[in-house]
Amino acid sequence: MRISAMERSSTGTAGGRRQATRQKLYEAAVTLIAEQGFSATTVDEIAERAGVAKGTVYYNFASKNELFEELLRHGVGLLTASLRDAAEETERRGGTRVEALDAMIRAGLVFIDRYPAFTQLYVAELWRTNRAWQSTLMVVRREAVAVVETVLREGVERGELSAEIDVPLTAAAMVGMVLVAALDWQSFQSERSLDDVHSALSLLLRGRVSGNR
Repeated sequence: MRISAMERSSTGTAGGRRQATRQKLYEAAVTLIAEQGFSATTVDEIAERAGVAKGTVYYNFASKNELFEELLRHGVGLLTASLRDAAEETERRGGTRVEALDAMIRAGLVFIDRYPAFTQLYVAELWRTNRAWQSTLMVVRREAVAVVETVLREGVERGELSAEIDVPLTAAAMVGMVLVAALDWQSFQSERSLDDVHSALSLLLRGRVSGNR
C-alpha cells in the first residue's frame, strides 16, 4: 500500500519532511501488519522497512499503538475525502444525487483497488472490540458514513429517493457493500475489471437487480 501516493507534502520544510517520514512509517506499518499481524510486528521491523532509525519512529509516534491508530485515522480520512470529492464533482456537473452516489461507489472501489492492504486491515479492525484505538476507529468510520448520509438526505429532499429510506442504515449498508464487494473481488474474482464490479454495484444502487427498469 502506498498511502503516500495520494497525499504528498512538500519536503522543502521541516513540517513537510516530518510528514514525508510519517508517510514512510504508515506504508511500512500497514504492509508488515497485513503480512504478519499487529502483535507480531515490532517497531524495529517498521523502522527497518521504512528505512529509518528506530528512534525516528518514537520521535513521530509515542508507541506502536499510536502509530497504528494514526494510520487508521489517516487512511480512512483519505477514503472519506475521495467519497466527498466524487459527490462534489457530480454536483458541479449538475448531476443527480443518485449519480453522486454512483460516483462515490466508484471512488470507493478505486481507493480499495489502490490500497487493498489498508482496506483489509480496516475491515478486520472494525470487528475487534479489545483494541486501544477502537474509539478512534468508530469516529473515522462515522465520518466516512456521514458523507454518504448527506447525499442520501439530499436525494430524499429533492424527491430523487424515497422518503421511506432509513438514511443512517442505508449509508452504512452502502459503505459496507463497497468494502465487502471490493475485497471479495480482489480475493476471489480478480479476473474482473474495476468497471465490471462498478457496473454490478451500480445495478444494486439503481434497484434493477429484480429486472425492473
